[in-house]
Amino acid sequence: MPAPDFVDLDHDRFHKVDRNIFVRRVVADCMSHGCTMVADEGAPLRNPRPLLEACCQYGADTDLTERDAILGHAEQLRGLLTPAAAAAPWFTTEVQEDPDYPSGRHVRTATFTRADGVTGCVFLAHDRRGCAIHRAALEGGWDFHQVKPHICRLFPMSYEEDAIVISDDYEDYDCADAAGAPTLYRVARDTLAAVFGEPLVAALDRVEATVPPPGLVPLGRRS
Repeated sequence: MPAPDFVDLDHDRFHKVDRNIFVRRVVADCMSHGCTMVADEGAPLRNPRPLLEACCQYGADTDLTERDAILGHAEQLRGLLTPAAAAAPWFTTEVQEDPDYPSGRHVRTATFTRADGVTGCVFLAHDRRGCAIHRAALEGGWDFHQVKPHICRLFPMSYEEDAIVISDDYEDYDCADAAGAPTLYRVARDTLAAVFGEPLVAALDRVEATVPPPGLVPLGRRS
């Protein structure tokens, strides 16, 4: 990834934003896209490989309140997951201290190797595409907000300390800069509002209005 191109942001918590979120593009609907992994930690793959839900392969940092909310829906989730995944650990046991997270602490969803040999987040191990947490919410009629990890919901956007940034592995997948796709900000705008509040989106809208639309500025060097 190119270095962030930070611009000032008028917000109580976040004081800068990577300008590239208003320029770079990403596929809006993951479930209609056949994912291909084109790089690994920024190093281009000689033979890019199809990998559905590629961005979920490593698991995700999960605030302790989100972990507890997921466990509150454990019965329904076990009914969706494969028997082996249902019985496997769902989270790492090491708790990380991190003031950026709502509770100040987080764990990580565990990874799991399916029968087809593909390793990914344990919540991918069911009979359809996508996250079992999100699927459980849709099928059970409950709100996935505050349950599905917010880091997953924000991808490929992220944040660190006082900055809104792009996830480190954004360019590893072919959804990045797909022709005709909307900008990262437009795809993530509603989620940013849901996670951090409308004042952040209002501040980001003001910055977006100062950035020339994609196609009129360089998109940055692909690493």
